[in-house]
Amino acid sequence: MALKIRLARIGATHNPVYRVVVAEARGKRDGRFVEILGTYSPKQRTGQLKLNVERADYWASQGAKPTDTTRSLIKKARKMADQVPEVEAVAAPVAETPAPVEAAPAEAAAPAETAPADTAPAETAPAETPKSTPAAE
Repeated sequence: MALKIRLARIGATHNPVYRVVVAEARGKRDGRFVEILGTYSPKQRTGQLKLNVERADYWASQGAKPTDTTRSLIKKARKMADQVPEVEAVAAPVAETPAPVEAAPAEAAAPAETAPADTAPAETAPAETPKSTPAAE
């Protein structure tokens, strides 16, 4: 089975977008593929090419032959990767948590504990709102 690294069109009419794929050489252009390596959007101004160069190198080492266009795209992706400096992940400072509020004295808490359960404050009960539907109106 001879493999090729080639483009498969997925874009709409007058808006070409291509996948860079590894596929069998004798297969259809947009047919079955082994793996998607990235995408290429020639009409976009920024972010035209997104390509996993490591996987392209892997498949080339396994015998997959890139087409002329994909060879130039892989070259371009390598060049772009060399130009973009590695950004180190900087840990964001952890926000300090507020100090815990001290518990109220036991004498003040006692009356609240002895209150009957049926006189709970209105804030703790969930507020039910009637649902209005357009069909009912």
